[in-house]
Amino acid sequence: MSDIENYILEEVFSIEKSGEMPEVAYYESLYFLTKENSGPCLRLGEEQLLPLKKAVIKRYITIIHRDLLPENRDKQIYRGVDRCVANWQRLNTFCQRADMDVGRLRGEVKAALKSFLNREVEDCRDGNRVSCINCKTTRLEEFLEDLGLDSGELAEGWQDLSLL
Repeated sequence: MSDIENYILEEVFSIEKSGEMPEVAYYESLYFLTKENSGPCLRLGEEQLLPLKKAVIKRYITIIHRDLLPENRDKQIYRGVDRCVANWQRLNTFCQRADMDVGRLRGEVKAALKSFLNREVEDCRDGNRVSCINCKTTRLEEFLEDLGLDSGELAEGWQDLSLL
């Protein structure tokens, strides 16, 4: 494996383990790899950039799924549907700028959101919990529309989940 490949793999790892802002980690990696005096000062082509871009996407998807897992609702790591929507929008913006398609990801997030909301309705209806939906119904509706999720696919009462 070449030195360039090693540098890129290290930065991919860094991006995939970054916190809430993988795109920031991406630009930090680019700066380190290409301009930082203590960095390798590489000239990167699209072939070398692609693994870094894919790492950003992978991290965003990880964060989005974290906030669509019912098991996480009561954990400290949970940020809620509002943050999930924000991260989906950030992912879309990044993919547009990076000329990458989110089509396959849309279906994945759509299925996760549908499952999450149906479970939330079920749990709240049974009185087992108070809803954790932390965004306005209009924001949630816009998210559904962006994902192509028909509200008719959701359990009855999903519109009443929002705490706002």
